[in-house]
Amino acid sequence: MTSPDHSSLQQRFPRDFVWGVATSAFQIEGAAAADGKGPSIWDTFCRRSGAIADASDGSVACDHYHRWRDDLDLIADLGVDAYRFSVSWPRVQPAGQGAWNERGLAFYDRLVDGLLERGIRPYLTLNHWDLPQALQDRGGWAQRDTVHRFVDYAQGVARRVGDRVAAITTHNEPWVVAVLGHETGLFAPGLHSRATAMQAAHHLLLSHGLALQALRAQGCRSRLGIVLNLSPIGPATAREDDVAQARLEDGRSVRWYMDPLFKGTYPQDVLEHLGADAPTLEADDLRHIATPMDFLGVNYYTRSVVSASGAWDVKTSGKALTDMGWEVYPEGLTELLLRLHRDYRVPPMYVKENGAAFKDSLVDGRVHDRERTEYIAHHIAAVADALAQGVPMAGYMVWSLLDNFEWASGYDKRFGIVHVDYATQRRTLKDSARWYRDFLRTRQARAEPSAAAGAGA
Repeated sequence: MTSPDHSSLQQRFPRDFVWGVATSAFQIEGAAAADGKGPSIWDTFCRRSGAIADASDGSVACDHYHRWRDDLDLIADLGVDAYRFSVSWPRVQPAGQGAWNERGLAFYDRLVDGLLERGIRPYLTLNHWDLPQALQDRGGWAQRDTVHRFVDYAQGVARRVGDRVAAITTHNEPWVVAVLGHETGLFAPGLHSRATAMQAAHHLLLSHGLALQALRAQGCRSRLGIVLNLSPIGPATAREDDVAQARLEDGRSVRWYMDPLFKGTYPQDVLEHLGADAPTLEADDLRHIATPMDFLGVNYYTRSVVSASGAWDVKTSGKALTDMGWEVYPEGLTELLLRLHRDYRVPPMYVKENGAAFKDSLVDGRVHDRERTEYIAHHIAAVADALAQGVPMAGYMVWSLLDNFEWASGYDKRFGIVHVDYATQRRTLKDSARWYRDFLRTRQARAEPSAAAGAGA
């Protein structure tokens, strides 16, 4: 598999299409207790024995909190339009309610202003999983009060930087927070209750809808939306039990989030499956959740193939696998985007995360990551395929800008298009970053002839 030609691929996108890179606060900032920051649930989870594969934590990570200027210069050098980052809730409001931390807010002031000075549009995420531990001590997302604390937090951040950011995402991947955090226990806060997970999922969606209403009432001019991790889900065989299992898994991971957001209802088959574990709702909750959005963010990494027996082995597909053991399946992104456009009245959509972990080697100052380069190129082509079939696509962002703390995998898995030497914090552009930069330069070359023609006229 080879990468498509830069120019021919770029010509498949409109000139106002947004190209970017993405990160999250806990994964890159470090400075875990600096300048008044409070602990998050991930600070706590990292101290649990066996929770993180390499027994590491995010206390230093990429030290972005201290190196943000150089990192913004690096982003600008790539030639992207946008940078997606998240605000650390416990950095700006250590207890998750009440007093604000001025030094934490000032950091994001500097970051936003620094992006604008470099001609890069800020795309801000409010919740990328690092809930203040103080709120978790009060029950976290399982408690309805956290919904209202999140709305207050959203309003406070928007008062500070909402006049300067292009877009605000409420939550990143609520499925991960709910299921991996509260049902399987693989992620923070590390709980094991399906009922708690489903209640948390409902509260995340409710807080999203109420936050959108509050931000608009406050006069926030940023575009508002949510980001979901979604995949096409199919059966391993045509057997009736495999087909039924795939339908259920689609309900739990796709329709459970898309249906309330765009249809104002939870899928009935999933509610019946959950039984007593279904969440408790109050009057008007679903109406609030379905508050119209300005955009929908989609994170895509691979497809899901489901067997009722759980016996399907991804290695049997014959496709390449990433270092996470995920199948490389770019056509699944086209399939997913077409399905969302067909089944829901979606607003403009962005791919807010797409990328891959591979075993990288820094040799003579270079990282030759051909597999990642091809992964990104072919997924960009998959977006172009969806766009050509009428799907309202508005942007694409690579995950991730930097190698970083990869949650329960620690520092062993590298998703970045920029290599980070964690001992020295030295950043090195991988070949994938160079490819992306060259790809974006072809867009500039496209614009030059029309600009010259305009000047002549």
